[in-house]
Amino acid sequence: MAIKLSVDDAARPAPRRAPRLRPGAWPGLAAAVWGPLFAVPSFAWAMGTTFGARTTVAPSLVKLADDRVAWFVAVLWVTGLLKVVGALIGIGLTRRRGRWIGRLMVFCGGGAAVLLVWHGCLFVAHGVLVEAGIHSVAPDLAGLTRWYLCLWGPWFIVGGLAFAAATTRYARRLDARGEVRRYGAVGALGALLLSLASMITGVG
Repeated sequence: MAIKLSVDDAARPAPRRAPRLRPGAWPGLAAAVWGPLFAVPSFAWAMGTTFGARTTVAPSLVKLADDRVAWFVAVLWVTGLLKVVGALIGIGLTRRRGRWIGRLMVFCGGGAAVLLVWHGCLFVAHGVLVEAGIHSVAPDLAGLTRWYLCLWGPWFIVGGLAFAAATTRYARRLDARGEVRRYGAVGALGALLLSLASMITGVG
């Protein structure tokens, strides 16, 4: 049996396939999931619910949240929003973007990777020193230190590694000359300097 095609059928364009994510996109997706999950506590504490914070966060910070100190509540909202922005950066690194958008994604991804890994390692190192008896803390803070050692530190490090892998894969796939990679390096260096300045001055 013959099948006849009409002129409209011949002229009709073939359906476009939805763009598929490359294997290198999965670190970006992991970062995109990490961000909102980490934002939930910030938003919850900003709205006055400190459930889960009393045993896992420094008492001084819990008191600020309980007392609804305006500047601290504002900080909680801002940090929550920044974590959501981090999720958008993770999504942005999953596939090719425009020239300037791509550079911005790599710059922010490099900065996020260094900030998160740096702070996570600080939490873990402090916890190890306390557990080893090299550094002492008040007895009522010993349990809190373990939370920073076993939960917050590793959680920061996992997020940082996800951003690092997503940023590296994005730059390697789309930048043969290394131009985009330099934006990631600048972002990472800026984040490191910011962290060092924060540690030295005690601000942040």
